[in-house]
Amino acid sequence: MKQLTVISGKGGTGKTTFTSSFAALAKNAVIADCDVDAADMHLILQPEISETQDFYGLDVASIDKELCTDCGICVSSCRFDAICSDNVVDTYKCEGCGVCEHVCPEDAVRMIAKKAGEYYCSNTRLGPLVHAKLGVGEEASGKLVSDVRRRASELAEQSGKDLIIVDGPPGTGCAVIAAITGTDQVLVVTEPTKSGVHDLERVVQVARHFRIPVAVCINKCDINDRLSASIAEYCKNNDIPVLGLLPYDNVVIESMVAGRSVVEYSNGEFSEGIRSVWNAVVNLLSVGQKTDMIPFLK
Repeated sequence: MKQLTVISGKGGTGKTTFTSSFAALAKNAVIADCDVDAADMHLILQPEISETQDFYGLDVASIDKELCTDCGICVSSCRFDAICSDNVVDTYKCEGCGVCEHVCPEDAVRMIAKKAGEYYCSNTRLGPLVHAKLGVGEEASGKLVSDVRRRASELAEQSGKDLIIVDGPPGTGCAVIAAITGTDQVLVVTEPTKSGVHDLERVVQVARHFRIPVAVCINKCDINDRLSASIAEYCKNNDIPVLGLLPYDNVVIESMVAGRSVVEYSNGEFSEGIRSVWNAVVNLLSVGQKTDMIPFLK
């Protein structure tokens, strides 16, 4: 079983555009939407949910009012101001550190599990999809990403799928690390903007830190020819294959409005460009060898 993760360094580069089209082109894949803070793959794949699992992130403090003597030690000890003067815990401020439980002389404070979101297994026209929704203001997105990927791996084994396509989150933080560790190939979809160039370099550093093969696709390459050339030069100097340079095209917006991937919606130039990138990705997956497998985050 192979795993491909598509990431972007920043939002808005076209990551989901490519991932959804790859899902349409793949013959035997499970799709995992690991952008748990702002999932959007479901808007294109229109899934029918078959399984729902609760996700529990950080434990939060809970105060037993019958045992509490209003000594105020927990209030003064909390560095996040999560405990109000009437001993009510603000669960959005609580970081789950457990100091209040440790210092309470009456054992009135307990750390309890709090539901922080859900993840789902769904059926779509393009194959099985595992996706999630993190609650508003919740943390531990990396842990939820790991749960999504683990369930996708289980589905792939159960159904005999030979590829998992991961739509990764933007940025370079914990959720991105959880999305790329242990994968066979990372594809970075970037754009020729100042922030695009900056965040491309950062996310390449993260992938290489974990010794994962990296390839790049430059989307909307014609909005700034100079920066596109700069990205290509950076990739050349760092031995990173550039699998495609695709121009800005309104067909992307049209396909999203229609609830279809680009390759399902159109057979035009942009679709052919995505197909070319996909063929290059398949070639990398077939010949590439991963070293030092790193397990999912626990």
